[in-house]
Amino acid sequence: MSLLHLEVSDPRFEADGLRLLTITTPRLRGRGDIAVYVPPSAREVSAVPLVVLLHGVYGSHWGWAWRGGAHRTAARLIAAGKIPPMILAMPSDGLWGEGSAYVPQPTRDFERWIVDDVPATVALAESAVTAASPIFIAGLSMGGFGALSLAAKYPKRFAGASGHSSATHIDQLDRVRTPGMEGIETASSHRSLKDLLRRTGAALPPFRFDCGTEDFLLAENRALHADLTTAGIPHGYTEFPGGHEWPYWEEHLADSLKFFAGILAARG
Repeated sequence: MSLLHLEVSDPRFEADGLRLLTITTPRLRGRGDIAVYVPPSAREVSAVPLVVLLHGVYGSHWGWAWRGGAHRTAARLIAAGKIPPMILAMPSDGLWGEGSAYVPQPTRDFERWIVDDVPATVALAESAVTAASPIFIAGLSMGGFGALSLAAKYPKRFAGASGHSSATHIDQLDRVRTPGMEGIETASSHRSLKDLLRRTGAALPPFRFDCGTEDFLLAENRALHADLTTAGIPHGYTEFPGGHEWPYWEEHLADSLKFFAGILAARG
């Protein structure tokens, strides 16, 4: 699948290591936006790990950086030596209705937009990302569903995955969708995290997820953890104080990044 045209922000106006990319792609039948964080140390090496961060319902490519300070979390952890240099790619979900759930639709393939086009676009703009770069994926809420479901469907593509406050079934997104807005059309085989993760089983990359103890999706995350444990599928699950909100995701993104650093360390 070819990428047709790439627009890159002018370095003279960029700040805090953040860049903005807009790519034209047949996957979306139009344009897609990506915010990218490139730490200065990443420019000194090649095959830098790429972390794809997926936003939730109502969001877009700017959410993780300009509401969650993801770039500042990464910079702090890199400076402290807790993670190696990593490039963050924060794409829009394709901007379908109030959220695409990162699944294929009849006319636009939001799944392959994330799996194929986003890494390819970042590699076009940043030479530190190469075919040898490990790719990780994480997300919040709808993006947590997207991160874990795409890791299950493309286990060889991703070196690890993490979800924060994840929806565990597409139908849960109806709880926050505005009445009358267009819903998500997809096959039943795409709708349940439990089914996707159990179907892939032993081939899954390392993954973890967490949820706040005041989150409205806590029961669903506990149920997913219990089901995976019963099925003997290795995973990490943690609960922390907090709700379904940006202060929680801002704080606990660090857990995802350190988890990914641990995977890299184990690989040598």
